[in-house]
Amino acid sequence: MLAAERRKIILEQLQTEKKVIVSELSTLFSVSDETIRRDLDRLCQEGLAIKGYGGAVLNESDLPFNVRKIHNPDEKKKIADLIEPLIQDGDSIILDASSTAVFVAKALKNKKRLKVVTNSIEVMIELSDMHDWTVISTGGYLTGDYLAFSGQRAIADISDFCADKLIFSCKSLDAERGILDSNDAFTQVKREMIKAAKIKILAADLSKFDRTAFSKISDIKDIDIVVTNAPPTKGWVASFAKCSVQCLYPADTPPLTL
Repeated sequence: MLAAERRKIILEQLQTEKKVIVSELSTLFSVSDETIRRDLDRLCQEGLAIKGYGGAVLNESDLPFNVRKIHNPDEKKKIADLIEPLIQDGDSIILDASSTAVFVAKALKNKKRLKVVTNSIEVMIELSDMHDWTVISTGGYLTGDYLAFSGQRAIADISDFCADKLIFSCKSLDAERGILDSNDAFTQVKREMIKAAKIKILAADLSKFDRTAFSKISDIKDIDIVVTNAPPTKGWVASFAKCSVQCLYPADTPPLTL
């Protein structure tokens, strides 16, 4: 097996289990511990993992877009399918630079005459064949790992619009601190997106609940709808109700008992 193929499998295991153990990987691949350590060193250099005692953990703080877009694809599709009926023909919408936004863009391609404002190159590519839509890109500084624009130019461009709906994602939701992200530059862009839309829709799977991150986007009360992949806990249901936030999730998923 080539080293690149082995590292790909290790990364997939990291995304699923959040950590890996050197001795277990060396047995799995029938290679030495030193070979596995070199693989983990490479993943750490690429910002995908953080070395720990006897292994490594997934670096979830700032994963490149090409990694994020293949993480939890089934859950992102569930969320996108729930968002699709919330958008009407002729709507003007803002999509952020999250990997979930790409799934939403795909789910909306049956709509007609949408106007889309985005700072995501990946979203623009996905929508490049929608000839009856108007797709508008922000300017700004390109961040390669995110395939997206940020900075004052991006913020100023977004402020020129008044959209019907915003669909955005985040790194974490904290009942006290609110909606958070790991990159302050993109946090500032998302704050402006919230100001520029009438209805704010947050797309966030349950793995982001009860976590914290570096930079605050907004309070929970600043959004209108949360769309997630499964029923949240009773505590979160109460928090959303207190903030008059509607919570949508697939009807065929069992509720949590926590």
